[in-house]
Amino acid sequence: MDVLKLGEPNNFWNAPAYTVNVRGLWYLWGSDGLTKNLHFEKAFILHIANDLAGEPVMIGTRAAPGNNTDLGLIQPGQCLSVSVNDIIGVYVECTSDSVVHCLIY
Repeated sequence: MDVLKLGEPNNFWNAPAYTVNVRGLWYLWGSDGLTKNLHFEKAFILHIANDLAGEPVMIGTRAAPGNNTDLGLIQPGQCLSVSVNDIIGVYVECTSDSVVHCLIY
């Protein structure tokens, strides 16, 4: 069985991951330039973790043709997993600066 483990900031996940510096609106996956929702036979999961030293961030998804669904705020140190299917993007928004860690699993 695969298990994800949270670690220290320099080793946040035990699987391939990426980190995004967020100020304003930023796409963690996808793009607002896409015009058709992307469909996968098996949806994948985007795991999102707001850095402990970060600021609160709004997480949401976007479907074509530009319909946003805000999922809510995650605070520093909190995590959220989003199923990715039939959308064009997963975005994060922060009015100041934050660091968000992501893993596609």
